[in-house]
Amino acid sequence: MLLQQNWVSLHWAWQSLGKPFLLFVFLMLQTADLEARRGHQFVWKTGHWGRCIGDCGSGGVRSRAVWCTHAEGWTTFHANCDQQDKPESQRRCFKVCDWHLELFEWEVSGWDRCGLVPAAGAEAGAEVCVTAQHGLQRRSVRCLQKLNRTVVSSEICEYFTPQPPAEQACLVPCPRDCVVSQFSGWSPCGTGCAKSLQHRTRAVIAPPLYGGAPCPNLTESRACGAPACPLGEEEHTYSLQVGPWGECRLPHPKEVQLAERTMLDLGSDSGERSTSGLPGSHPHHHAGEVEIGYQTRQVRCVRSDGKHAALSLCLQDPVPMTSKSCVIPKDCAPSEWSPWSPCSRSCGWGSLTPGFRSRRRSVRSVAVGAGKPCPELEEREACSTGGKAPLQPCPRFAWRTSEWKACQVSLLLDQQDPRHQKQAGLCGGGIQTRVVYCVQILVELGTHRLKEVARPVDGKLCQGPAPATSQLCHLPCLAECAVSSWSPWGPCLPESCQHRHGGRGFRMRQRQVVVDPVGTLAGCPHLVESIPCEDAQCHEWVVSEGVCVTDRGKCGPGHRVLKAVCKSRKGEEVPHHLCSELPRPEVVACEVPCARDCVVSEWSPWSPCSHSCSSKNTEGSQSRSRSILALPAEGGKACPPERALQEQRACNEHPCVHFFWEASPWSSCSEDVLGTALNATVSWSREATCGVGIQTRKVFCMKSSSGQVTPKRCPESIRPEAVRPCLLPCRKDCVVTLFSEWTPCPTACQPGNATAVKQSRYRIILQDSASGGQACPDTLYEERECEDVPTCPVYRWKSHRWSPCVLVPEPVRQGLPGQSEACGNGLQSRAVTCLSEQGGSAAVGDCVQWAGAMPALVQECLIPCKDDCTFTPWSKFTACSSDCDTTRSRRRSLTGRSRKRDKCQNTEVYPQVETEPCPCEVFTSQPHGNWSDCIIRGRPSELQPGMPSQGVARECGEGVRLRAIACYDRTGRLVEPSRCSSSGYIEEPCTVPCPFDCKLSDWSSWSPCSSSCGPGVRVRSKWLKEKPYNGGRPCPKLDLKNQAQVHEAVPCYSECNQYSWEVEPWSPCKINSEQNSLHCGEGIQTRKVRCVSTAEDHGMETVPSALCSQAEVPETVQKCSLYCPSECAVSDWGQWSPCPQVCDPNIMQTRTRQVLRSPVSSKPCPEDSQMKPCILNQNCFQYQYNLTGWSGCQLGANATCGHGERRRLLSCRRSDGATVSMQLCQRLHLEKPVPTSSRCMVGCAVDCQLSPWSAWSQCSHTCGAGGWTVWRWIASPEPHVCSA
Repeated sequence: MLLQQNWVSLHWAWQSLGKPFLLFVFLMLQTADLEARRGHQFVWKTGHWGRCIGDCGSGGVRSRAVWCTHAEGWTTFHANCDQQDKPESQRRCFKVCDWHLELFEWEVSGWDRCGLVPAAGAEAGAEVCVTAQHGLQRRSVRCLQKLNRTVVSSEICEYFTPQPPAEQACLVPCPRDCVVSQFSGWSPCGTGCAKSLQHRTRAVIAPPLYGGAPCPNLTESRACGAPACPLGEEEHTYSLQVGPWGECRLPHPKEVQLAERTMLDLGSDSGERSTSGLPGSHPHHHAGEVEIGYQTRQVRCVRSDGKHAALSLCLQDPVPMTSKSCVIPKDCAPSEWSPWSPCSRSCGWGSLTPGFRSRRRSVRSVAVGAGKPCPELEEREACSTGGKAPLQPCPRFAWRTSEWKACQVSLLLDQQDPRHQKQAGLCGGGIQTRVVYCVQILVELGTHRLKEVARPVDGKLCQGPAPATSQLCHLPCLAECAVSSWSPWGPCLPESCQHRHGGRGFRMRQRQVVVDPVGTLAGCPHLVESIPCEDAQCHEWVVSEGVCVTDRGKCGPGHRVLKAVCKSRKGEEVPHHLCSELPRPEVVACEVPCARDCVVSEWSPWSPCSHSCSSKNTEGSQSRSRSILALPAEGGKACPPERALQEQRACNEHPCVHFFWEASPWSSCSEDVLGTALNATVSWSREATCGVGIQTRKVFCMKSSSGQVTPKRCPESIRPEAVRPCLLPCRKDCVVTLFSEWTPCPTACQPGNATAVKQSRYRIILQDSASGGQACPDTLYEERECEDVPTCPVYRWKSHRWSPCVLVPEPVRQGLPGQSEACGNGLQSRAVTCLSEQGGSAAVGDCVQWAGAMPALVQECLIPCKDDCTFTPWSKFTACSSDCDTTRSRRRSLTGRSRKRDKCQNTEVYPQVETEPCPCEVFTSQPHGNWSDCIIRGRPSELQPGMPSQGVARECGEGVRLRAIACYDRTGRLVEPSRCSSSGYIEEPCTVPCPFDCKLSDWSSWSPCSSSCGPGVRVRSKWLKEKPYNGGRPCPKLDLKNQAQVHEAVPCYSECNQYSWEVEPWSPCKINSEQNSLHCGEGIQTRKVRCVSTAEDHGMETVPSALCSQAEVPETVQKCSLYCPSECAVSDWGQWSPCPQVCDPNIMQTRTRQVLRSPVSSKPCPEDSQMKPCILNQNCFQYQYNLTGWSGCQLGANATCGHGERRRLLSCRRSDGATVSMQLCQRLHLEKPVPTSSRCMVGCAVDCQLSPWSAWSQCSHTCGAGGWTVWRWIASPEPHVCSA
């Protein structure tokens, strides 16, 4: 239905708007289709955001690479992607500088409770918990500005320290349900008449833990069956109410005096009395800083109707305590603050950078009991100097760089295989690196000149972005010398044309350099070859014969006048005296045929020589011929015999050996011993050179067949030079920076048993030595042990004897129920003092800082009552054997009167021997937290900035990953991980997948040139062998229709006259004798035609006819006339006169022929001239140069990217469209279009350049499971993309 509606609307549009509308619709559909395909095929991709660069604070900018890719992975032009969806490539950021470290910090809350993580897809209760379950705990992590505690972007704090983790794995022990005992028996019912209840109870054996089931009711009640009571005689129940403890207070001095009484030592057998003063209760006799007081609470008996009752009605065993000893709380007492330190900003940056100052205090006395703990002992705040005196200018710092290292062409991954021996000829686009370092710039006092200290300092001191440490570069590819084919042999010429006489000389041929060599020592082959010859002439007579003039009448014997001109070998006319005497008489005899004589044609030109040289088996020869044009009549002069119509002569008689000069490669440039003479004669100036030297080479005369011969065999005039001047390269000494300052030794003290701390320094090579300059030093990095490192002071706590046990004062105790005897639980204290290493007394603050936790000042103690059983202290446990299932025991014995009491003999209540299983060292480990990243072994150790890396860091392959373990003892308690494993973690092998580049086959061989005349193309191709994966370099654009091929086409040019038609002379005119008894008149003559190669090395070799131009095949048959006796005889037609360069039909072309024999009769001779107009593309042609299109960018043989060359070819085109020999355009001296080559660039895929790894950070936790971190940053040249 919809389709029908669309058709109706389109039909209406056609009716009303006509063809323009439909064309518009068609174009819209095409555009939509293109957009749809574009949207489907091309997508935007982005790199990682770079570092924030710019001024300190919120004015920074960070950028990233944005590129357009095809769905198959190759990068293309931005225009192919939808511009509306283009991701941003720059954004504002907060540029963090080093002084911000004092302004910002991480705020980390405590970890919350470990919560269970529901396993994905797991059903509730499906898994049985054995010991523990995996959980997750979280905390808040925020970056704060210290001064006002406001939250800022995490990136600011991350600049200095990695962000602490906000969540971590943890173990939740399995839920444990509440465990209760059995109920006791029911309590007895009352005997009275009141309604009473009986009760029973049970106790909690194990409370619920980790979300286990809660405890059930612990009491149960039920009514007793009893008769009703008479009115007024109801029975009541009583319950005990216990109030909260009061505050701890010191006893009143009167209470203390009363307490100083004599009491029995219940622990001794004798009845001796011992005065047991209670010094702990005296405010002036406290041990150390501890005061022991007492605290009380109310215990009441309440009747069921709410009234108070006597305590004896509620008493139960044991009676709740109503008083106990306690420690008077005392807050930590710090000292006064020290004065503020000077402001750290002692120099002017010319900006608002704040300084900082600090102050400290120490601990005078530690907190006791529930007193407040010690506050912060150090305080810092921002400051400005505030003084009116101008600040000294701060030292300024600037980035500096070394010179660029040599260009390194990065190997494709498939070339890194050592089995591939392709590395020798790598060329094209590459990367070169340099060292970037920071230096201090000083302003010299009294002047405004800047003085630089060439000593590297910490890079954090330099503001602004550092210069690039790498850049793209180009390594020229090797190119072999290419030469043209040989020219024909020239004439026999003497060495010098100053001597007139003939003599020994040379014939020569040349070839030209077509492609100059690059980077090869071999150079070009010889460009001239020669052959010795005799009778060498610089000039020769060129003789032309005039018309035959008869001696008498119009026919018969006569003579020709010879015109001789002296010409040089180049064809230029020169004075007669340069030529030798005339070679023959100035007049030669000739004959004009009479009417009855035979007529013979002129001799044809000599045919080409059959061989280019002569040897034992082959000799060059050439021939010429003439033919009978008219038969004689009776009485006339007869025709010559058949053999007189042919002539042959020898040619190219020189032997087939030729000679040439060969030169060895030039030596390196060296100082000239005779330099003064050479420098006086040679003007040789160029910048950045260090004088003129000489290069030498050896020159030999070589024979083509047998090697080196005497120099006389080669022409001295073209002998190559054996010595030439050259520029001596400047001697370059190695330049290194000064050593950096020694890294600071630690200012904080070191423990006495710590390993020796080392400091180091380094220097950087700025320029490598060259041309015999001073070599670079071997030592670029030095280490030494720190001297005078402060050793941490040794302080220790000294614990004094415990005081006697302090009880609640007697007056207090006497006023409370159930506590008349001076016995029971109390507290005892002791003094703890601080000692220096030598044993002298020291301030408490020193021990707090250096000696660790303070020993306990108070402990509980027991004074036995007279009815108590007293014992000796427990003995030590007996020794354990190595077996895990053994036990150990300890003993004690009764003392004093306890030995005679029966109740004390009950070993079930008062055991005198205790036995327990031996503590068995069995530990079990469980994995804890997540696996670490896969860490590749063999990364280079951390280096100082500017230090050369020792080998290349592996970024992929086999590695290990680590996981922390939690270690438990037999009871399930967490213990040191080292008990389970020496390292504290488990490791397993892992793999970081290596990237694989796109792999293509090697290039196929080049196809032949597609044209045999003029410009064509040669093609070669590669096939896809393996697609890239894991971020390897992408494939070039593939021709997917043709089985994933990469094609490369280059222009080629075939010289049009390298193949030509060769014709033999016409056969004699053959008359159809059957119809003609006289054997004269019209006939036919034939000739042979063959296609030959004109290349020098082929020597007129016959080749297939298809190689010659089919449009120019010479005629093999033509009509001819054999003039009958007494008829007028004319010569063959001469050549048509040339048409002008611009074809004009009004201008005529002519040709002529001569009358050779007059007729006997008066019958006229045939016409002797013909004319025709010059018509374009029929008998008149115009010529112009034609350029092909540009080829693709051609790289060197082993290059994969970088600079290349694109070419276009020149050809000569005729006005009818045919491509013809370049010589036809050259003769017209037409202007050639330029250029025919230009530089081009194939982009390089740059591998991600990464800085070395930092050192491992501190562990994120001081106890439990934490993590270490290392990081590095991207250092590759912008804007190339990293796929690290």
